[in-house]
Amino acid sequence: MSKSASAASQGRTLRPTPRRRTLRDGQVRVVVSGLAATYPMGGTFWDYMQYVLGLHQLGHEVLYVEDTGRWCYDPQRQTFVERGDANADYLGRNLARLEPALSERWFYRDATGRCWGRDWNHVVAFCRSADLFLQISASCWLREEYLAADVLALVDTDPIYTQARLQEPAADGERKLYARATNFTFALNIGRPGCRVPDDGMRWLPTIQPVVQVCFEPAMVPVKDRRWVLTTVASWEPAEAGPMLDGVRYAGKSAELLKLLDLPPRSPLPLELALSGPAPRQKLLAAGWRLTDPYAVSRDPWVYRDYLARSLGEWSVAKNAYVAGRTGWFSTRTACYLALGVPAVVQDTGFGHALPTGQGLLTFSTADEAVAAIESLAAHPQRHARAARDLAREYLAADRVLPRLLSEALNRAHA
Repeated sequence: MSKSASAASQGRTLRPTPRRRTLRDGQVRVVVSGLAATYPMGGTFWDYMQYVLGLHQLGHEVLYVEDTGRWCYDPQRQTFVERGDANADYLGRNLARLEPALSERWFYRDATGRCWGRDWNHVVAFCRSADLFLQISASCWLREEYLAADVLALVDTDPIYTQARLQEPAADGERKLYARATNFTFALNIGRPGCRVPDDGMRWLPTIQPVVQVCFEPAMVPVKDRRWVLTTVASWEPAEAGPMLDGVRYAGKSAELLKLLDLPPRSPLPLELALSGPAPRQKLLAAGWRLTDPYAVSRDPWVYRDYLARSLGEWSVAKNAYVAGRTGWFSTRTACYLALGVPAVVQDTGFGHALPTGQGLLTFSTADEAVAAIESLAAHPQRHARAARDLAREYLAADRVLPRLLSEALNRAHA
C-alpha cells in the first residue's frame, strides 16, 4: 500500500485552480507512477511501462516516477531489501531497451532516500508543469511536489482490496485524496447489478490495461511452432489475510485454484504453472499440474514475453475476491497473451459485457466449463489465435484505451 494517506492527512491538496487544458490543446505532460522497479519482474514491467510508452507514442510528454517509500524486492534472494541499486539498474536498462527516447524519462527513489534517473529538481519542475499525475496501483508516496500537477488520477488495479482498505479507520486521509481525484478501476462491472465493489460515494470509472501492440508483434510465434501446453505466471497467495468487505472475507488465487485441483487429468492439454509464493508444490504435482520456475520465465520483460508467446494458450484462475465479487476485473497478464495472438482460457469475473468471449478469449466458472473451453482451443488453435490477436487490437490497444483515459481524467477534473 502506498503512503498517500499520510500525505493527504498532512494537509497536502491538489492545486485549487486547474489550468483547464484538455486534449483539444494537443500534447499534454503526464507523470506516471508504478511499481516496475520495486517488483523487478517481467510482467510488472509491462503492466506500467505500456502506459508510459503508449502515452509517448501518442505524442505526449511523459515522466515515469517511482517513489513508494517501501523496501524493494530482490527476486533472486526472494526477499525485500532496503537499497535499490539493482532495481534502479533493472528499470533504467529495460526502459532504454524498450524505447531509447525514454531512457532518461524516469526517476526512482528507494526506501533509503537514494535517487536514480532524472535529477530531483527536474522532477519537481516537471510535476509543476504537468497536466496529469497518473497514480497506478496506489504505488506512489504522494509528496507535495507531485501534487503540484494540475490533475491527479488514481487507477485501482486491485478492486475490492482497494475499497476494503479505504473503509479502514486509518484511511481517512487516503479517502479524502481519492475524493478529490479522478478515479479509475479495473472493476469493469462497477455500478452494474451483482458487482460487489462499493463506490462509497466516489465516482469510479472502469478502465482496462493498455497494450502497445508493436512491443509484442516481433515476438509472435506461429501456432505450429508453439509448445502444446497452456501456461500462466502467477503468485500463490500473499501472507496477509484477504480483504474484508461488508462482512465477507475474500481470498486470493489459491482458493480458486484448489477448487480445480483435479483438472489436469481431464484436460486435453497439459497445464503449466509458474507459481511464486508458498504453493503446495508436491500436492499440485501429484494432481498432474506441471510446475516451472517463476523467476526463470519472468526475470526480465523479454524473457517473460517470449515464455508467453511460445505457449499454445493461457489457462488461469483469478483471485477469489475478483470472482466472488463479480468485479469484471481483467488480467494485465492475459492482455499480454492476447497481444501475442495467444488465446486465453481464464476464470470468469464478469467482464463479458465489456470484452467479447468465446473466440480467442474463453471463460469458465466450473471445471466442466474449463474442460470444454480447453477442448475448443485444442481443436481450433489457429482460429482462436487469430481471434485473440484481433481482440487485443480492437479492445486493448493503447491508442484506444489511453486517449479515453486521458479525456476522462482531464475533462472530468475541469467539469
